[in-house]
Amino acid sequence: QVQLVESGGGLVQAGGSLRLSCAASGRIFSINAMGWYRQAPGKQRELVADITPSRTTYADSVKGRFTISRDNAKNTVYLQMNSLNADDTAVYYCRYRGVTNYWGQGTQVTVST
Repeated sequence: QVQLVESGGGLVQAGGSLRLSCAASGRIFSINAMGWYRQAPGKQRELVADITPSRTTYADSVKGRFTISRDNAKNTVYLQMNSLNADDTAVYYCRYRGVTNYWGQGTQVTVST
């Protein structure tokens, strides 16, 4: 089993920054992808960023503003979010892609204008 615990969400003014963390425990392999998704009210969950040993992937809407990174020694993935705007308001979920998809409980990010 895999457990994921997110932290770092909160309320921030437009133009501000936040750093999300996701600590994974259980059967974690660095070769498997970890990533961040988000879901805004009334919208579907969408990919924000994903990372494997060979590549990183970003949604077009966050390119140049968000950076995903991973510390394999700590089984932790981070999402540095800069230049936040109201459209970034959502619940952010961590995902680990193992034999199935594992999800964290989510952390709320609210950007005020």
